[in-house]
Amino acid sequence: MGSQDVLSETTRLASSSALLQILFRVITFGLNAFTLRYVSKEMIGLVNVRLTLLYSTIVFLAREAFRRACLSGSTKRNWTKTINLLWLTVPLGICWSLFLGWIWLQLLEVPDPNSVPYYKIGVVAFGLSAVVELLGEPFWVLAQAHLFIRLKVIAESLSIISKCILTVILVVLYPQWGLYIFSLAQLLYTSILVLCYVMYFMKFLGSPEATKKSFPVSRMTDLLPNLIEDQIVVDWKEARLTWSFFKQSFLKQMLTEGERYVMTFLNVLNFGDQGVYDIVNNLGSLVARFIFLPIEESFYIFFAKVLERGTDVKLQKQDDIAMAAAVLESLLKLVLLVGLSITVFGYAYSQLALDIYGGSMLSLGSGPSLLRCYSLYVLLLAVNGVTECFTFASMCKEEVDRFNFVMLALSFTFLCVSYFLTQWQGSVGFILANCFNMSIRIAHSIRYIYNYFKESSYRPLKGLLLSPSLIFVYIISGVVTVFSEVFLCCDKGWLAKLIHVTVGALCFAATLITVFFTETKLINFVRNAVPVTI
Repeated sequence: MGSQDVLSETTRLASSSALLQILFRVITFGLNAFTLRYVSKEMIGLVNVRLTLLYSTIVFLAREAFRRACLSGSTKRNWTKTINLLWLTVPLGICWSLFLGWIWLQLLEVPDPNSVPYYKIGVVAFGLSAVVELLGEPFWVLAQAHLFIRLKVIAESLSIISKCILTVILVVLYPQWGLYIFSLAQLLYTSILVLCYVMYFMKFLGSPEATKKSFPVSRMTDLLPNLIEDQIVVDWKEARLTWSFFKQSFLKQMLTEGERYVMTFLNVLNFGDQGVYDIVNNLGSLVARFIFLPIEESFYIFFAKVLERGTDVKLQKQDDIAMAAAVLESLLKLVLLVGLSITVFGYAYSQLALDIYGGSMLSLGSGPSLLRCYSLYVLLLAVNGVTECFTFASMCKEEVDRFNFVMLALSFTFLCVSYFLTQWQGSVGFILANCFNMSIRIAHSIRYIYNYFKESSYRPLKGLLLSPSLIFVYIISGVVTVFSEVFLCCDKGWLAKLIHVTVGALCFAATLITVFFTETKLINFVRNAVPVTI
């Protein structure tokens, strides 16, 4: 597959993922908002922070390194060895589940059973759900490597919707069940997720479509661990790369979920405050999940396929380098504009969004301040996602190992900064610490990208520069919407709120028009690369 074909398929994957996720997440958004009316802040804090942290830690440590290693390079490989390597995620996940489950049950503070009953059941269920999800890992990697566009999004979306529907039904009918409700919903989520992949491949393998695509796997038994006669069971090159990524993924998990580890192990916030923080965090990261994550995952595959790890720019195909540079510049511009729009308009509409979503429980107190800070964090998330996407896709094994030391220093610094900022600013300190951490990571990735292209004529980092007219429009929009919030929101009735929203819509429209006339290169990239239809 040529680089242009890879770009076309990758953009289809990213745009389809984003559009379908928005469709399904809107339903989930409504169901979650409904659930908030029936569940205490303490229950939300325990489930969404402590138990979800257990699940995400097990899954991340067991599979992230395998995913990155097995998605690097061409799809033309010995897939039997790759699948054998991927099945190691299951025993690894079981070990992590037992070890971390013991920590969660024996070393951490146990919540009051009167307010949050069945805590032990919750720990066991969330640990088990992580292992169940790992059973689908070979299917997931095979689907991603061959750019199966809709499978991933539909499987995840159906799983999430099923989980939310079951949660709503049980919360309304059996609120006394406590953590049983969320435990059953979590197990349903991972079971449906794995079943979607298994059922798809049962139908796809051996079909005329698979034969036409020369798919490397022909039977379901080929997706199980297989011994190869007179050959090594796994590809040692992939295994060594996996080990390098594993050391990095351990540190990346500390950075990604650092504030939750601080909450869980240092008890700087009670379960109620953790619940409010998590709701605001999820609400603020909607765009990151809708847009930035699909872009990062999809274009990581593009850069990994087009670029040669550890090879100088001058020694690679110049057409591929030119395309990679052009795509990187356009992606940086795109996520910068989306992130900056969220930062500017999010400041004046945070309180209104929380009032609509969760009522006074969220819109009063620290909620609005948290969401305003998170708007700035989204901008940094956007830029970091693309810069690290390119960095990890082009680094050689030695560079990945060196970067592990940088991540180690960042992990330690981040945890210290989080603790002290939380003591000073409360839950807002977590977001400020994340902003600090993300800024350092962006600086490191920008330095790497600059050095990567400095011997060539390409300057993709120009994507981080904006025209003066667009900067001016953003400043005016920010000032106008802040004044609108002061005079119209949020205790002056629905008519005032509607006028406040209208002011924001007009400012946003002016921003879009300015982007259309000043960022012609980005507009052409979007028109040429992203399909109009799914």
